[in-house]
Formats: sequence, structure tokens, C-alpha cells
Amino acid sequence: MILAGCLALVGCASTPEATPTSLQVQAYQTKEFEADKSIAFASVISVFQDLGYIVQSADKDTGFITAASPAGNKTNFWEAFGGVSSSGQTKATAFVEQIRPGFTTVRLNFVDTKSSSSIYGQQAQKDTPITDPKPYQIALGKIEDAIFIRAGMK
Repeated sequence: MILAGCLALVGCASTPEATPTSLQVQAYQTKEFEADKSIAFASVISVFQDLGYIVQSADKDTGFITAASPAGNKTNFWEAFGGVSSSGQTKATAFVEQIRPGFTTVRLNFVDTKSSSSIYGQQAQKDTPITDPKPYQIALGKIEDAIFIRAGMK
């Protein structure tokens, strides 16, 4: 009877979520658009700004854009209790590439950063790639809307 109860509990145990493969991450970070590179590039910059990011660099020739959200306080209760303060932000990059005439791909990458410092002067930084598909779907959807609007104005 005890053995049957143990087996029943083991059968109910949940399995941990698998970490997505690099190809899976690339698949939801990337989207192809029917637009030339100039329109897609301007649309990505515009969407980053609409989302509150500060564009740090943008090079249309290479198609590379870097941006970061404003830094904010990320100190949790236990850090504050231990004399540690933390701040962080989300950093974003975009690669805009014309793959054939009239078609462009956009690949986004978001990384959550956290910097900590203690009252004793010790400092640490942790960068965590964002692997949840939802932020990418939202941003790429907004880029699609921006491309549609810009293409309609031509």
C-alpha cells in the first residue's frame, strides 16, 4: 500500500521546463518582412524608442542597432537586509538584413542586466538572456505595424 502511494506521487511529479535550444531561440527572435532595409531599419529604431529604450548606436550599413532601457532599482528585501543595492536594465540589439530585393529579416536580442554593490565595495554584474518568446512576439508585432505604416506613406 505504501509502495503504491509512492508510485502515485512519483507519477504526479512535474518535469522541469527544458531550456530552449539556440535554434528555437533564433526562430522566435527573427522575423522576415516584405520591406526594404531602409524602412525596416527605421521601423526598428522607432519601435525601440516607443518601448522606452534609449538607442545607443545604429549603423544602417551593417544593420546593427543597440539600445537599453533606463536603469532602475532592482534591490530585493534580502539584498537590502545584507547591505547590498542593485540596479539593472534591459539591453537590446537588433540586426536588420536585406535577404533579397524587397525582403528584410529582423533579429532581436534582449538581455536583462543586474549590477550589485555592497557597503564593503564589492561589485557584481549578472546578464541574463531573455528566452521567453512573448517579448519578442510583441516587439516584432510592433515592428510589423511600423513597417506597414511607413510602407503606406511611400
